[in-house]
Amino acid sequence: MRPIALGRKNYLFMGSQRGGKSAAIAYTLIETAKLNNVDPQAWLTWVLDRIADHKINRIDQLMPWRYAAKAA
Repeated sequence: MRPIALGRKNYLFMGSQRGGKSAAIAYTLIETAKLNNVDPQAWLTWVLDRIADHKINRIDQLMPWRYAAKAA
């Protein structure tokens, strides 16, 4: 949470409302991975390698808690 507090002033200048929404999504994904004791960079790399061929109705298989279970 500290990086979010440190950058609070910078968030006013995301460039656009769409940029702010994109940043919020990115922060949510990263913090969700951290809460599940998963390295965010490793998890995002794993997801990006698989998402192109993944079925949309099975998106829950790409969540951080699933990655943690596979890594254990």
